Amino acid sequence: MGKRRGERELLRSLSKKQKKHLREFGEEHPFYDNVFLLLLLRSCFPFQSENSDKSSAESDSEAEAEQVSVYHKLLATLKTSPEPESDEEEDESESEEAGESETEMDSEGSQETGEADGEDKNDVPDREEGITVADTAEQTLGQEQADGADTSCDPSHGAIEEFTDVKHESEFSLETNFMEEESGDCNADQRDSDSSQAVSEDPFKQHMDKELEEKEVEKMSTLPKTSSQTKWPRLGQLTFSSTLEKHKTLKAEKEVDVKWLHLHKPLESTWPKVNKQFLSSVNKPSDASFTPLQRELFCIMNTYRDLFYPERNALTNGEEIRHAYCLHALNHVLKANAQVLSNNAKRRDQKPGMDSDDYRDQGLTRPKVLMVVPFRECALRIVHIFISLLEVNEKKKIDVSNKKRFKGEFGSDPEEKPPNLKRPEDYEAVFAGNIDDHFRIGVAILQKSMRLYAPFYSSDIIIASPLGMRTVIGAEGEKKRDFDFLSSIEVLIIDQADIYLMQNWEHVLHLMKHINLLPLDSHGVDFSRVRMLNLNNWSKYYRQTLLFSALQDPQINSVFSKHCFNYMGQVAVRNVPLSGSISHVVVQLPHVFQRLEAENSTSVIDTRFQFFVNKVLPEYRDAIMSHTLIYVPSYFDYVRLRNYFKKEDLNFTHICEYTKKAGICRARRFFLKGEKQFLLFTERFHFYKRYTIKGIRNLIFYELPTYSHFYSEICNMMKATDNGVDATWTCTVLYSKYDAQKLAAVVGIDRTAQMLQSKKTVHLFVTGEN
Repeated sequence: MGKRRGERELLRSLSKKQKKHLREFGEEHPFYDNVFLLLLLRSCFPFQSENSDKSSAESDSEAEAEQVSVYHKLLATLKTSPEPESDEEEDESESEEAGESETEMDSEGSQETGEADGEDKNDVPDREEGITVADTAEQTLGQEQADGADTSCDPSHGAIEEFTDVKHESEFSLETNFMEEESGDCNADQRDSDSSQAVSEDPFKQHMDKELEEKEVEKMSTLPKTSSQTKWPRLGQLTFSSTLEKHKTLKAEKEVDVKWLHLHKPLESTWPKVNKQFLSSVNKPSDASFTPLQRELFCIMNTYRDLFYPERNALTNGEEIRHAYCLHALNHVLKANAQVLSNNAKRRDQKPGMDSDDYRDQGLTRPKVLMVVPFRECALRIVHIFISLLEVNEKKKIDVSNKKRFKGEFGSDPEEKPPNLKRPEDYEAVFAGNIDDHFRIGVAILQKSMRLYAPFYSSDIIIASPLGMRTVIGAEGEKKRDFDFLSSIEVLIIDQADIYLMQNWEHVLHLMKHINLLPLDSHGVDFSRVRMLNLNNWSKYYRQTLLFSALQDPQINSVFSKHCFNYMGQVAVRNVPLSGSISHVVVQLPHVFQRLEAENSTSVIDTRFQFFVNKVLPEYRDAIMSHTLIYVPSYFDYVRLRNYFKKEDLNFTHICEYTKKAGICRARRFFLKGEKQFLLFTERFHFYKRYTIKGIRNLIFYELPTYSHFYSEICNMMKATDNGVDATWTCTVLYSKYDAQKLAAVVGIDRTAQMLQSKKTVHLFVTGEN
């Protein structure tokens, strides 16, 4: 106590102006280092707990004992001078503003995570614990507002503050950890491997240690990409593209040994056990840890090329793919953190005065991997895979903080009974578990422990939905917005991208515009450890993007081609469907494909509307053409058609994703009984509900469906009507040359080529038999 009291007395001898300067620029001051700054923060910012200070300085206790006396002598020579009244008033006003800003929190984040289980609440401190000794109060507050993690109420101020884990804070702080403390016996192996040739061949080291030149960066930003094609046994047709000198074409390995993949040491033993559920007896002994699909996907991931795989299926290969990219993400994080911890130990042991510029191993912010998934259930499964991969055996369980709360918020309610309606198998697979689409969670990972609900600036991996990211990033002009934590993302994984087309694709575009931008604040970073690629604002050229989707869509293709700049190049799977979903139509009816001509892709929307109003709709105005369902993929087109039908006073009803349950029942009843001639029906409603619409006799696809199997599903609804007459059934489809991908998925690639060349109305009579 006497020592601490003496430190505070010395700090009181400083003027207010000097304290203000040290509080704002303490990290850059010429004669104050982290030890003194820690003492300064301890007295200037009382909201930081003593446990935080103790854990932050625990590893530097020996150095502190030697250096405090030096600072005592130095401070004794300082002379304080009276400050002008204006400076005092300015200092006081700024401190009042800082106090007011500390009580503010993001209301959205508090609503999302304000309820925590009782066990976790007891461990929540009153204030955020400091991550690094160089963090200022304002920077820490900004981190809290951005994270939206676990919260607890402060009864004195009525504010909701961010969850912190005091027990594990120092353990997960890379700045105060060393390789010996975290990985124990692995330290010797790590150091031995650092000097071996294996590390020089490690794809992680090769990718992150590559130093681009300005000419290469300028070339990537101006010149078009060159591409080449090849065929792999499982993935099929691949397109390799790159702007830099042509890389050698990657070949598919028929057999893969785990030792050749340069996995982090614990993953070599855990991966075969975790992935055992997908393996079969067909796999060879040398390839006993990967399925054929996983082997080829991981071979591409491990080279740090961008990857677009548009054949993800929730029923067949969805979990295989999830396990593969989780392995890659965890492998990347463990290697990056091991490098930082190893360099921490080397810096601690190095002699004073030696150059420390060789230890550039970090980004401007800590988060390295961003995983974008549509539902909470997906995040739950990812975290479970991480835990399984980190647990070497049943005896060596990893320490997962806040696990109980995570299961409560991301798990599904067992008492919630599913509806009695019969749904397709793919629907049950996609919408299994907790399907809330507004969430985000930070995960901090070390070799033997994992911290859930970590603040973003203390996290290695961020798992979030597009909506969860959008509410944090905010819009231009908003006061409470933050996207600095996206500045140093090295691996971006976007899974189930097709579902975002059914949610809000603008959120994905908004995220892509704010990733890998220079941060507005320093967030306590040690610039001597930051890689030059980050300081040069070249992070986007090193970021690997893994994009998985169930279909090929122009909007998804646009993100992959316009927002991915990896210098290693890109790999896209480009298989063409030989037979379309039209072959799964079991009812016999004529399919009429009417082509409309548009000057460009932007004018096709107006052209389609005019074509429908002038040429298609007049044929169905007659009362004899009743029971006509109009399938509209776009909600904007749906609103346009609904307004037109109201204006023309047509006898119609409508169902969209926003229609209430009573309105849905009423519209279905009117349409079945023939009281309403037309039914406007949106694709999003079908995606989320999958109701069977009875009474369809005439079907119009205003535009080809986004999911090709929706075409056969809607057509097969006609058989649900018992009193229907087969001869009166009709199906009309509108398409243009810009719908080539969707058309190929419906009718097949051969028919698509013929239809695009003929430029005439095509009549098809296809059933499942032929």
